[in-house]
Amino acid sequence: MTTRAQNKFILFTLTLMVAASGSSAQESHIGKWTGHAAAGKELYFRYCWGCHGPKGDGNGENAPYLNVPPRNFVAATFKCRSTPTGTLPTDEDLFNSIKRGLTNTNMPSWAALTDQQRADLVAFIKTFSPRWQNEKPGAAIQVPPEPKLDLDSLKHGKELFTKLECWKCHGQEGRGDGPAAASLTDSNNQPIHPYDFGSGSRFKCGTTNGDLYRIFMTGLDSTPMPSFADVVKPEEAWDLVHFLRTLQITHKSPELALWQSTKEGADFVKTARTAGTPTGSGTD
Repeated sequence: MTTRAQNKFILFTLTLMVAASGSSAQESHIGKWTGHAAAGKELYFRYCWGCHGPKGDGNGENAPYLNVPPRNFVAATFKCRSTPTGTLPTDEDLFNSIKRGLTNTNMPSWAALTDQQRADLVAFIKTFSPRWQNEKPGAAIQVPPEPKLDLDSLKHGKELFTKLECWKCHGQEGRGDGPAAASLTDSNNQPIHPYDFGSGSRFKCGTTNGDLYRIFMTGLDSTPMPSFADVVKPEEAWDLVHFLRTLQITHKSPELALWQSTKEGADFVKTARTAGTPTGSGTD
């Protein structure tokens, strides 16, 4: 090897070392826990790489067999965030996603791991994309106190569901079968299905009314679900939250009970349940 070639090799090696050092130095901060990428790397290659890939690009060996593609950590675009659309999530957002898992996907809950291990995983995940070196996470939006539930809130929420054209994707009964549903794709041009409110109580990014409010205001990046932060006022978003709960006809909630106390609500629930039986026309 010539001196010139040796110098190039040394420079290349040093570059790799610096890059590796920067990656291993990445940290996460969630409450009292500080996550370290070096420890997270061991966990990632034990539990995560089969789907998300050794390079974190979502091209793991299991990926071709999954209905919902694994998250591409290199792109660093995340659905579940407390931050405005287009911004990076907070460390706590990633931590919560790992703990909670993503319903209707192959991403399970990793609640069996310790908080420290999840914090370490977050730190390592951040090493895959340069965005974490060049950008700061967005400022988490504030979820205001939930107003008192009443019929006026439900009725206004129903009006908003029509006005904002939520039905075009989610369907008039919230079953994810709107006229635009079949043509929806994500940022990778892969087919994606709108959420079916009639299928249960759990949302992709949480379970509470506050979680649903947050989804409205942040949107689900990489999907057709936009942020409504510039479209609806906080009190309107709460009305929409209350109405959407009434579409979850298999889940007992204060919203559904109140809605069923009206003739309109009782008729809707009765019809929706009939359509969802094995012999009904609404069966998926």
